[in-house]
Amino acid sequence: MRKDVIKRSKILIVDDQEANVALLVSILRERGFIGIQSLTDARLVLPLFAEFEPDLVVLDLRMPHVGGLSLLKQLRSRIPEGEYLPFLIVSGDSSEQSKQAALTLGAKDFLTKPLRLTEAVLRIYNLLETRFLYLELQEQNRLLDERVRERTRDLQLAHDQILRHLALAADYRDDLTGLHAQRVGLLAALLAQTIGVPEEEVKLIRGAAPLHDLGKIGIPDHILLKSGKLTQEEFEVVKTHVAIGGRILSGSSFPLLKMAEQIARYHHEHWDGSGYLSIKGDAIPLAARVTAIADTFDVLTHSRPYKSASPLEEVLAEITKERGRQFDPELVDALLKLVAVQDLLNLDQALLEESGPVLVSESALAPVES
Repeated sequence: MRKDVIKRSKILIVDDQEANVALLVSILRERGFIGIQSLTDARLVLPLFAEFEPDLVVLDLRMPHVGGLSLLKQLRSRIPEGEYLPFLIVSGDSSEQSKQAALTLGAKDFLTKPLRLTEAVLRIYNLLETRFLYLELQEQNRLLDERVRERTRDLQLAHDQILRHLALAADYRDDLTGLHAQRVGLLAALLAQTIGVPEEEVKLIRGAAPLHDLGKIGIPDHILLKSGKLTQEEFEVVKTHVAIGGRILSGSSFPLLKMAEQIARYHHEHWDGSGYLSIKGDAIPLAARVTAIADTFDVLTHSRPYKSASPLEEVLAEITKERGRQFDPELVDALLKLVAVQDLLNLDQALLEESGPVLVSESALAPVES
């Protein structure tokens, strides 16, 4: 450590007495220190300090033009918060008042003139050793923080991929492209954004809405893919997908999965209370209301094994007819506003152009303490 400290150190000496400076520089060079700069005019210190970036400042207290305490205060103000840069004060004034004033302003050590050179070199070395140990600790912390960030990114990516595959497992059975769930997630987020939902909640909806039909995993294919009209008994079986999805997603402490459970359970509720569970109006969670209209729009505008796609005008007319009945009126208005400014029939391309997997914040991945 000693050789490394000597090799790496940059020392700035400020003293108006040239003899004092020359003596200290001479003894330091004899001990192997080579990174030394010195000044006898305190007025020139600030620009040199910024350019030289010293590891230690040796500073006299009694100097003309700019006093040592004033200079110490100015230099300390230029040091970034949290950085350890030691100041060693040398002075012929050995009073307790001077020592206390210097130490209060941030000096780390105090030597009285005339200097005992061996002691001065040891003090300088000790301060520099502390400086470099601190820098090493900072670097270790930086590397640790970077590893934590990388690990968090990996966890976010894994979390996102798991959710996508879960959504795909249900979606792929009646949508061979596997994109229905992601289109619903994107459109639901756009609708939420249009009505002014906070950004963090929009991100949650974007990640949770694709899981709305996860419960269809439990619906038999001969019912789910039936091309004709369902019997009442078959329809009752289909309706169970909301409970199945809710059970699959239940019990999580993660905000995203808690929202996904709400969406799975309530996305077939109607604004007027005529849905599966007869919940109405604002009692239906907003995320489920947003997902319901996004789901309906996407189903109607895309082909399925049992149906063909409907023209946009017919779809909008059908959804508008259900304003205040099946759908939240505000969300119907938001959909019409979106259609006027964005091509909602080309969301597949928008999905491909998304910069990241799913816009889920770290807070959404953190469990909530009960």
